[in-house]
Formats: sequence, structure tokens, C-alpha cells
Amino acid sequence: MKVGAVIITMGNRPDELRALLESVAQQDGDPVEVVVVGNGSPVPEVPDGVRTVELPENLGIPGGRNAGIEAFGPAGRDADILLFLDDDGLLAGRDTAELCREAFAADPALGIISFRIADPETGVTQRRHVPRLRASDPMRSSRVTTFLGGANAVRTKVFAQVGGLPDAFFYAHEETDLAWRALDAGWMIDYRSDMVLYHPTTAPSRHAVYHRMVARNRVWLARRHLPAVLVPVYLGAWVLLTLLRRPSRPALKAWFGGFREGLTTPCGARRPIGWRTVWRLTRLGRPPVI
Repeated sequence: MKVGAVIITMGNRPDELRALLESVAQQDGDPVEVVVVGNGSPVPEVPDGVRTVELPENLGIPGGRNAGIEAFGPAGRDADILLFLDDDGLLAGRDTAELCREAFAADPALGIISFRIADPETGVTQRRHVPRLRASDPMRSSRVTTFLGGANAVRTKVFAQVGGLPDAFFYAHEETDLAWRALDAGWMIDYRSDMVLYHPTTAPSRHAVYHRMVARNRVWLARRHLPAVLVPVYLGAWVLLTLLRRPSRPALKAWFGGFREGLTTPCGARRPIGWRTVWRLTRLGRPPVI
């Protein structure tokens, strides 16, 4: 199976990008073809053989990754598997690409693999980087209902069947949007603790738009994909959870501003998942009301 990799960058981490590219080049098996997307910025110097795409403006995370997918042909058809890696990450082992080939070859229903993210200094995996509710044991691999955007592998047949990431989301929840569409189409998602991307421990709130985008896109996600009766339940649960977390006043103001924006702005085509998919999400431990 032909493996490619998509890396988006804003050109501000040249040393980290170079180290990541070296870790990809060292993968066992057939070489991994790499495309680096400059998301509204020039791409720093890269090794020979690495292709680059420079976008004239920052299209956000999903828009940048979609440009990388299209660099492999429509819906990424020139590759069988695409890795999506954060530009400040580093593949911990040389066998990651081979493990992906083996996993996808062994399970025709497997559409997406979420890697384990670990801090390079401590080896610790944050709970938020385990894409399931029962996240206390990051070393346990399992079926899951979503995946980590900067540390994953996707079978390109998924893009051909359900489309790419939602451009308009810009940042936050674009992975869950794709995951729900993939699950609704019959694909499965695995979290694999043995496929590791080293990444410095950070807080998502470091992004200035975090609280607004998280809230807006949560509403868009529900409006786009949930059966109508579940939309108020899902959104009500997240309002309650947000209040219980007691964010700062400015963060809460930004969150409710984003929530209002999600309710009042176009969210794209509505394609609700089927009740069979709702039951599948529930059996996998993540009913779509949480």
C-alpha cells in the first residue's frame, strides 16, 4: 500500500519541521511521499524529494490539509494511505508506516487510525489526546469514535466516499465531523497506542480563537450531522459541561459568542447520521449527546 504524508506549516518552526521530515524519511518499507503545505506562508527549506504547496492565505487546519490531500490527486487517490502530522511533532519509531500498512491490509473496514501523542521529554500522554471517554489508560488500544487531527492515518477511500475535512471549520472539531461521516458510511476508527507521535505538551487554549471556534464548531457539528431530536440534548450537555469547568470570564464570553455564532450562521449542508450510526457510537462508548 502506498503511503503519503501531509504536513501543514506556517513557516515558523523550521527546525521542528526538518526533524519531522527526517523521521518520516527514516520509516521502514517503501518511501513515504511527503507534501508540505505552507498555509498562507512560504515553506521553509525542505529536503530534495519533498513536494511543497504554498497557499496564498491561511485556510485553517482543515483547508490546509485538504490542499495536501488534493496534491495526491482528487481525494488523494494517488496514495492508499495518508498520514497527517503536526509540523512540531516527530514519529517516535521507524515502523509507523509499516504498522499502518499492516493494520489497513488486515481490516478492510478500518478507515482511520489515531496515533498516541506523547511528550518527548516525559513520555506522558495527556488525557485529551486519548480520543475516548475512558481515557485513564493511554496504553490501551481500542475502537474509537473520533481521532487526533495532527497524528493520524486515513485510508484515502474514505475521502473518495465521504469527502474531505470541512473547510469552514478553520480550527476545532473538523476531525469529529469527518469521523461521524466515515462511521455513518460503515468505516471504523482505531486508536493505536503503539503508533506514537512525539509532541511537546501544550494547552489548546494557547490559540487565541480556541474558545470561540470550539463553541461555534460544536454547534455546527450538531446542526450538520445529528438527528434533529438529539441536537438540543447534545448542545445542552455541552453548555452544562462548559459551565462546570468554570472557565475565566473572558473565556466564557468568547465561548458563548461562538455558540451564538454557531446557531446563527450557515453551517453547510445538513446530512444527519442514521440511527444505526448513533447506536454504533453508543456501543463504542461515546453516545452523540456528550
